[in-house]
Amino acid sequence: MTSAVESTTTESTSTVETTSTESDAALQSTVEMWTDGACKGNPGLGGWGALLRFGEHEKELFGGEKVTTNNRMELKAVVEALRALKRPSTVIIHVDSSYVMNGMKTWIKGWKRNGWKTASKQPVKNVDLWQELDAEVAQHQVSWVWVKGHAGDPGNERADALANLGVDSVR
Repeated sequence: MTSAVESTTTESTSTVETTSTESDAALQSTVEMWTDGACKGNPGLGGWGALLRFGEHEKELFGGEKVTTNNRMELKAVVEALRALKRPSTVIIHVDSSYVMNGMKTWIKGWKRNGWKTASKQPVKNVDLWQELDAEVAQHQVSWVWVKGHAGDPGNERADALANLGVDSVR
């Protein structure tokens, strides 16, 4: 079995290959992701981070932008985490962003039905990233898990630290 996670950082790209027996395959069939965004000023310097776990393998991703918003960085983290996958996968995404969670679980169906307009007929904010996320999610079987930020979830805490590294990368 080959790993579903492609190793990607802001500075290099490599591929992590793993092999396993069929009994291990069931344990390694799901990719878990924790994603987070950070912003110093809103708008301001921003960063995104993601921790991907596939079996015993982990990959950390981060990046940043000089002028952005926290919501954009929350979305960008999930988009980039999903882009790192090499093939369609079963994915559990842990987010601490109500914006991302509500968008994917509740709002997006209406936005798409309404031509990417809100219920009040206004253009959806960050539509470019929502459309990218929608396209990435369509390639996978995704489950969403909301976690409280800064509450001790180790994956979320690491994603937060990576998002702050993303901020630092654009200072």
